[in-house]
Amino acid sequence: MGRQPPSFRARRTFATGVLMVLMCLGLSFLFLMYVGGKESDNALQKGLSAWNTVESLIQRGQLPSVLPQADDEAVQVLNAHGTVVAASSQLAGEPPLATFRPTADKLSTTQILCHPAGMEGCRTVTSINVYQPDGIWSVYVATPTVPWYGNSTAVLLAIGTSLLVITAVTAWVFRDISKAVEPVVAIRRQLADITAAQLERRVPVPGTYDTYDEVKVLAETVNGTLDRLEGAYERLRRFTSDASHDLRSPITAMRLQLDDALAFPQDADWPTVAATVLKGVDRLQAIVTDLLALARLDAGAPLSGEPTDLGVLAGAELDQRPHRAKIVRRLQQGVCVDCDRLRISRVLVNLLDNAERHATSQITVTVRAENGIAVLEVLDDGAGLAAEDRERVFERFTRLDAARDRDAGGTGLGLAIAREIAQAHEGTLTVEDSDRGARFVLRLPQCGNTVPATREVFHQTVTGPAGSPSPGRWLGRVTAIVTRDRRPVTTGGSNRTEAW
Repeated sequence: MGRQPPSFRARRTFATGVLMVLMCLGLSFLFLMYVGGKESDNALQKGLSAWNTVESLIQRGQLPSVLPQADDEAVQVLNAHGTVVAASSQLAGEPPLATFRPTADKLSTTQILCHPAGMEGCRTVTSINVYQPDGIWSVYVATPTVPWYGNSTAVLLAIGTSLLVITAVTAWVFRDISKAVEPVVAIRRQLADITAAQLERRVPVPGTYDTYDEVKVLAETVNGTLDRLEGAYERLRRFTSDASHDLRSPITAMRLQLDDALAFPQDADWPTVAATVLKGVDRLQAIVTDLLALARLDAGAPLSGEPTDLGVLAGAELDQRPHRAKIVRRLQQGVCVDCDRLRISRVLVNLLDNAERHATSQITVTVRAENGIAVLEVLDDGAGLAAEDRERVFERFTRLDAARDRDAGGTGLGLAIAREIAQAHEGTLTVEDSDRGARFVLRLPQCGNTVPATREVFHQTVTGPAGSPSPGRWLGRVTAIVTRDRRPVTTGGSNRTEAW
């Protein structure tokens, strides 16, 4: 037997109870109608029997003035002149019981009269024509009026039976519902006892036949929610521990430097101490900045999306930063995405920083359209990533041994931030197979209106002056992007207008 659909037992219990109650009421109604019909038939038979007896006496001319009667019927005979010539003892000396007669084409007719002459209450009076030589005589037979339900005994029996059935059905439904509610009570008690220190506890899951399917599904859903909550809490705990460790390391190093310098101030090389402390401050600032970015992404900060040419955005980002490795560009123009330009630029910067730490001599940046999806790839020619590390690198504060050897100042949050930004744009960021090195692939949905491709693009590279103080003050290269008519245009990535 297959699994019952959700709420089947609940609907079945309720429907069965209602059906049984309706059936009981319907059977009681039919029973009362049957009893009423039987009583009416009995009264009619008694009336017909009395009429046959009286008619026989009239035909033989032996009609007495006082007729024999039963306890629940009365008979009165009127001659052709409307004079009472015979009657039951209770109608002796009383005026005519009724005045209605059957029409010419009928032998009898019946009416219900209340308080007829000489009688109390309502009676069913039947008028029957008897044809005599001197005219038409009338015989009135009065019997007790039978209600539709028959008699009070039948009513009491029907009421008693209905109450008994309704009580039994109510008890059965209450028992079934109580049995179904017991697991809910157990789930509530268990949830009330679960705290942040007891997230490993789970609510009991009832058996298939112990309760309604909804309660079982509820228990399974609650346990699934607790699983996710426990996982989130564990990630938060591990994240807090790792963040505390990464923040404590530069603070400890700076404190040691300052303590040594203050202990022997005359022997300290204060410019060197200041430079070392400044490096620690820079590392702290980088960690705090990344933590703030992650906090905003976790909080679901709104994106300022706008149609952007991903190829132009990537080209502008590549143009404004110096590179320690050769950059090979394969940027397709006209690949439009609805995105927050600053955040997508942050993704590309993080991927480029990661690629430069591991590249041997070359980095390839590719932008293309693929079945309605915008694809951005960053490929280095380094040692690559092992299959088991392809997801680990996106975990927060995860730094592989190779990364630690190449860049001791990294925060371990760059790739995690990049993936969060991709997911916020309803995209993906993964590590895919490549012949050599690590191949990071960002996929974003393309926007509906594709940005027209630039007809002809010229790149003019200007080398910055030697000995530049820092990349922040002087860009290593300045690129002017112009169209065929040589007019400057605004680059799509950083809200700047390049002059040439």
